[in-house]
Amino acid sequence: MNISEFQAGTYKQQYEYKSFFPSLVNKKWEITDPDLIVLLSEADRKLGELNAFSQLIPDIDFFIKMHVAKEATTSNRIEGTQTNISDAVQTEENIDLEKKDDWMEVQNYITAMNNAIKELDNLPLSNRLISQTHRLLLQGVRGKHKLPGEFRKSQNWIGGFSLKDAIFIPPHHADLPDLMSDFEKFLHNEDYPLPHLIRIGIAHYQFETLHPFLDGNGRVGRLMITLYLVSRGLLIKPTLYLSDFFEKNKTLYYDNLTRVRTNHDLTNWLRYFLRGIRQTAENSIETFQSIIAIREEMENKQILTLGKKTRLAVNFIHYLYTKPIVDSQETAKALDIHVSTANRLIEDFIRLDILKEITGYKRNKQFSFHKYLALFE
Repeated sequence: MNISEFQAGTYKQQYEYKSFFPSLVNKKWEITDPDLIVLLSEADRKLGELNAFSQLIPDIDFFIKMHVAKEATTSNRIEGTQTNISDAVQTEENIDLEKKDDWMEVQNYITAMNNAIKELDNLPLSNRLISQTHRLLLQGVRGKHKLPGEFRKSQNWIGGFSLKDAIFIPPHHADLPDLMSDFEKFLHNEDYPLPHLIRIGIAHYQFETLHPFLDGNGRVGRLMITLYLVSRGLLIKPTLYLSDFFEKNKTLYYDNLTRVRTNHDLTNWLRYFLRGIRQTAENSIETFQSIIAIREEMENKQILTLGKKTRLAVNFIHYLYTKPIVDSQETAKALDIHVSTANRLIEDFIRLDILKEITGYKRNKQFSFHKYLALFE
């Protein structure tokens, strides 16, 4: 089927409402739209550049942790949470009580993403892995009573207060098993070759349309994009996340998904999706370049002025790459040094303008690796 001829689906009469029954996606697809082909080429090229660039950076896993934290923060913010990246890297005891629920949802996202990336060594990207990831996402937070890790067994809806005034009603739960089976087969169909970025673009649309869980569908659907890119070898490391692009273009994100269902316009959604891949890859490369510049300035210039403390200072910098807001107690624990030594090290870093005190307190002070943290805000 030519993508331009796609028919999104039909409505099925249920009791007192109609649910949307989407067309199956596990079929042979053709791409003839010249603009889409050009965008695909550009997105592929930028993604390849990011992948190559990321492999040249020493200790890249330090920085990936911050990328995951930013993705978790942004993806949850799309769903209405208020946690920012500075909160996300804090320990629980430093989070205000009114922010703790949102903070926990972000931490669950980080855990779910890290676990899913690790599990790709043992499992393909599949309904099983998606369900496992969903269970971790909702563990102990709002939505914990909405069947974590299980496809829904009741009708859900999007927008409005009930089925009667809903903006969109996904497929009836009785139709989900066959639809999710088709979705999974599409992810792995080798009989009908399709460019990977087109495949995951269609898959993301289909997943959001199926809305197979009672809660957390948006977060799982966005997380799934990175998982697919890693599972297919387009990324050696999980360095690209689209939630920031989706949030900055939030109205377009939802409008383009809706337009597929109402106008059968899959092409326009894929154009938007590929622009997101291209722009996000460019931004990720710029972020890594900035990290390299900051690292060069600190490790090869500033820290060398500390003389005998240099080795300890380098260890501290490496810790700050993964935990850019710290206090003296956790610094001492992380570096296995006395608190007084940690305090003197922190004072040195303040003098070098690597750290800034951010609380204004006389006790229980916290310090921000401000130039580095700003790259992810």
